[in-house]
Amino acid sequence: MLANPSKHIEDKLSLLPSEPGSYQMKDYTGKIIYVGKAKNLKNRVRSYFKQDHDGKTAELVANIVDFDFIVTNSDKEAFLLENELIKKYKPYYNIRLKYGTGYPYIKITQERNPRLALVSEVKKDGAFYFGPYPNVYAAQETLHFLEKNYPLRRCKGRQGRPCLYYSMGQCLGACFKSVPMAEYDAQVDRIKRFLSGDTKVVKKRLAKEMEEAAEKMEFERAADLRDQLKYIDETVESQRVLSKDSTPRDLFNYHMDKGWMTVSVFFLRQARLIRQMKQTFAVVSDGVDELTTFIQQFYLQKNIQKPREVLVPKVVDADLMSQALDLPVRTPVRGEKKDLLDLAEKNARIALEEKFRLMELNEQKTTQAMKEVTDALGISMGHRIEAFDHSHTQGDEIVSAMVVFEDGRPNKDLYRKYKIHSTNHADEWLETQEVIRRRYSRLLKEHEDMPDLILMDGGIAQLHAAKEVLEDELGLDIPIAGMVKNDKHKTADLISGETEEIVPLDHHSQGFFLIQRVQDEVHRFVITFHRKSRSKKSLASRLDAISGVGPKTRQKLLTNFGSLTKIEEASPEELQELGLSKKTAQLIHWTLSQSKVEK
Repeated sequence: MLANPSKHIEDKLSLLPSEPGSYQMKDYTGKIIYVGKAKNLKNRVRSYFKQDHDGKTAELVANIVDFDFIVTNSDKEAFLLENELIKKYKPYYNIRLKYGTGYPYIKITQERNPRLALVSEVKKDGAFYFGPYPNVYAAQETLHFLEKNYPLRRCKGRQGRPCLYYSMGQCLGACFKSVPMAEYDAQVDRIKRFLSGDTKVVKKRLAKEMEEAAEKMEFERAADLRDQLKYIDETVESQRVLSKDSTPRDLFNYHMDKGWMTVSVFFLRQARLIRQMKQTFAVVSDGVDELTTFIQQFYLQKNIQKPREVLVPKVVDADLMSQALDLPVRTPVRGEKKDLLDLAEKNARIALEEKFRLMELNEQKTTQAMKEVTDALGISMGHRIEAFDHSHTQGDEIVSAMVVFEDGRPNKDLYRKYKIHSTNHADEWLETQEVIRRRYSRLLKEHEDMPDLILMDGGIAQLHAAKEVLEDELGLDIPIAGMVKNDKHKTADLISGETEEIVPLDHHSQGFFLIQRVQDEVHRFVITFHRKSRSKKSLASRLDAISGVGPKTRQKLLTNFGSLTKIEEASPEELQELGLSKKTAQLIHWTLSQSKVEK
């Protein structure tokens, strides 16, 4: 079936860069369930959600709720990064489809008479490793090319006579004679340069031989040479030697713009990028100070282990940072580490640009939503909504609550809770009037700004009650409307406080979704408040029923234990530690224990 991505994913898809890289699909817990690679991240990731799928792919897409990505310099590096991430995270869908088919490496052994080998994993044996290579066949052919053109040892060991490979010029002769270390070192150095990308001379020679073979009409040989050139390109391009450098490193770089900053952290192990972390936040000082503070705080976290070395951009004082972290801090100026530093900055820049575009997109949506609501009600465009709801248990423990939305987003610092005193039974007219009176008489007294729209969770009765207080008692002219739910307790209609008629809103519009969010949030907030109030009252009544427990003792118990469950679980000795007498402590313990058993 065709995927139906959430708005969050839809927004992120529209902001993907058209760059090579690796992408990581996540489930609802934030766990990585699939790692992939792409020459073009935008096209590849979008294809999951914009095309029909079946089988395991459809199952994968159904479980994706978010994704992340790391931009690389080439699609070859994307291949390599994908391989490292699969090995690290062992994603569920990768395991089922391709785990265990890891890419091979070309190895130069660390021996008196070294040799070349194709291996599937990197070991800490002092050898030099190149790869991994996504194209296994190309890696095999490149290994054969090296064995023919840069001979080392091909046989198993000293045999006392020349081997066949020596006779063919593909072995230095360790099988029957002692080969000087200098000769091996020179040959190993040539192989390392070749696998590190220094192939210009070799490729030029092969191209010339291919042309000569074609002129002599030796087309089969010309095709073999052509293929050899292709395999060299596929294996050698963008490869990096792992060699003996197994130093664990963390690399930091950043990008800053418009008062915001994104820090990109690369975790390098075995000279490979195995994980990236990005964090975006608003800043109040310059980028260097913020980055320095970020790095120091980064290693104060409990679950973060320090590496052997930290790499930072040149704007950071490496010596000072090294003293602060008590480990080597360096600034690479050339080579692979400098390339990775630049790549980290690039990823930070892309992440920050994505943040800005998402903010702009959300701003457009929330502005559009607010405009749709105010246009439908026939009032001026506003920015602030205040919404009210009530809750009680069969007329007992009556409470009200208010939530505030500014530019389409909840501002929880302005939320308010109210315990109703005007009635001791369910009466939504009196409840509404009390809470409206208390809220807006206070705003008038403190000369605070009024909202642009008031929303009541209810129908005509609540609107009349609110308008009577606002207009007749307080002399305020604030637009008001009612939010009505259907029999499934879902947002259904909006009623105008001016005309008392149903306001038409497209149920698929941003305006309707905003009203829905407001109604759900005020209901959640008031229900949570009511449950806490009811729980405290129940606890207080049970404690008050115990002889010798007055308001002060009850408050002391609540303050120290926080809940009835914890008081029930406390021993008489723990209760005595609060200053209670032995008799009172034992009575509390026995009474609550008996009550617990009965319950």
